[in-house]
Amino acid sequence: MIEKEVIIIGAGLAGSEAAWQVANFGVPVKLVEMRPLKSTPAHHTGEFGELVCSNSFGALSPDRAAGLLQQELRVFNSLIVNKADEFSVPAGGALAVDRSKFSSALTEVLSNHPLIEIKRFEQLDFPSKENITILATGPLTSDELSYKIQDFTGIDACHFFDAASPIIYGDTIDQEIVFKASRYDKGDPAYLNCPMDKNNYIQFRNELIKGEQAILKDFEKESAKFFEACLPIEEIARRGVDTMRFGPLKSIGLWNPKWGDLYDKENRIKKRPHAIVQLRKEDLEGKLLNMVGFQTNLKWSEQKRIFRMIPGLKNAEFVRFGVMHRNTFLESPKLLLPTLQFMKRENLFAAGQLTGTEGYAAAAAGGLLAGINASLLAKGKKTVSFPSESMIGSLMNFISNRNKIMSNQKKSKFQPMPASFGLVPELNNRIKDKRLRYKAYQERSTEALNGFKKILDSYFEKDHTLLEIY
Repeated sequence: MIEKEVIIIGAGLAGSEAAWQVANFGVPVKLVEMRPLKSTPAHHTGEFGELVCSNSFGALSPDRAAGLLQQELRVFNSLIVNKADEFSVPAGGALAVDRSKFSSALTEVLSNHPLIEIKRFEQLDFPSKENITILATGPLTSDELSYKIQDFTGIDACHFFDAASPIIYGDTIDQEIVFKASRYDKGDPAYLNCPMDKNNYIQFRNELIKGEQAILKDFEKESAKFFEACLPIEEIARRGVDTMRFGPLKSIGLWNPKWGDLYDKENRIKKRPHAIVQLRKEDLEGKLLNMVGFQTNLKWSEQKRIFRMIPGLKNAEFVRFGVMHRNTFLESPKLLLPTLQFMKRENLFAAGQLTGTEGYAAAAAGGLLAGINASLLAKGKKTVSFPSESMIGSLMNFISNRNKIMSNQKKSKFQPMPASFGLVPELNNRIKDKRLRYKAYQERSTEALNGFKKILDSYFEKDHTLLEIY
């Protein structure tokens, strides 16, 4: 049997992962990426898998939902997670990466793979119906292709506004004010902390609220829908005087030993700053620092003026200012099967944030599943879906028609979803202790995936198994 070529549109996290999986199963890949010939409002390079928002993949520990998802991806030789591990930077209990080295490594590996052909142009339409195709164009899908997707599905794409945080030069912060610490002293001191007293905080909040906003290109600002998990810092500030202090600027668990004891014995009170702004390394050397939780739509001049009010950042120089951009996603439960095939066309797949998953590892999970199933289809075999007990399986069920069947809530509004233990099926025996319950979820996932992988490996030829490394 002659195997068919698989066309993958988009070389973000999902598209890169899908290309890796398909090629390692011995199936030729044509990977189409429009950057750098045509960019997006958020991208800065033409590299594959460029991270446009945070550089964090979320919690590392497998007793957390994001950590379990990463662990599951490692079982299936995920290129994205393997490279994230290789180019990780200190981030407390999270997996964060040097974004430049990470995306450069992805580009190099995929460009040198003998079964992957890279094409740099803007895809303006779907390939012909005879082609096995994976749509992995992400939340920044070009307008032309978005219109084609809407014509094909008959459903207008959903959208929200997302934002990215500024990045500053590490050698421009005031080391006398900024101190190193991780919350509750967990792990190595992975964050740099800028402490604020009450007056600093109130003045800073007032300027944030008054700050001049950048004009949104897509449509009027008042019609913008924010993604709640990634709100602009000025929007958080507007929601209440102390909202930032209970969000990205919370000071609990952080203390500079230079200040003396945390506990004031004479007055029997615990001392802590009114608020703290945290900075996280973008690279191993700490030359670049990300302002944690500081997604923003302020004008660049306003960002420089207002963010330099933060203690320790008076002379900060900005490598990149924060930006806001419109994100598009499909109403996937009405369109996709749990295999990520479109219900209207079995050889057309969707993967990544375009489908309504949230987070980098979740995007990679979609690329992995779409890549596996595209490979199976190319070899004339039946497609598969991941076990519901796994985090990958539960996410794919949520974004697919399985969600619609299970919930039967036709009026509920579909919104992007990150990995969450709230998505996985309940345990047979209820466990009240949260840590023990999450550990049980992890053990059940491992058992289910081991069985699933044995079955899946049997579908492929012996010389192309999931553990093969190019």
